[in-house]
Amino acid sequence: MKIMDILQEIKEYLAECKVFYLATVDGDNARVRPFGVCEIYNGRLYLTMTKVKDVFKQLTKNPHFEVCATKPDVSGWIRVSGKLVNDDDLVMKRALFAQNPELTRFYGTPEGMAALYITDGEARFFSYSDPERRVKF
Repeated sequence: MKIMDILQEIKEYLAECKVFYLATVDGDNARVRPFGVCEIYNGRLYLTMTKVKDVFKQLTKNPHFEVCATKPDVSGWIRVSGKLVNDDDLVMKRALFAQNPELTRFYGTPEGMAALYITDGEARFFSYSDPERRVKF
């Protein structure tokens, strides 16, 4: 399977779920919070947040993360893990804003947003009827 096909499948799965939960490490503790937007740009899958929130600070100290989401009909769920890398490219941020106008409500301008892309990624797809499927990206 090609990398862009994998990224598109993950993006569409998370979009179908509407809300996905991002887990980070805060010292010796786990932290989880809801997110709703992921986007593909230049062959990378991005998550967005603000630099002033604890989630960004936690990822700066320890880039390991995991996302989990369940389909609305609860027929399946996904877990995505890896490392998140901050990307301050303003052209990319403007493109993410153009693809997701709702980001304006959260961040105001592209300059007010942090965009982090996944490296060393793995997606695990689960359902009650099929065996687990793993893809690395």
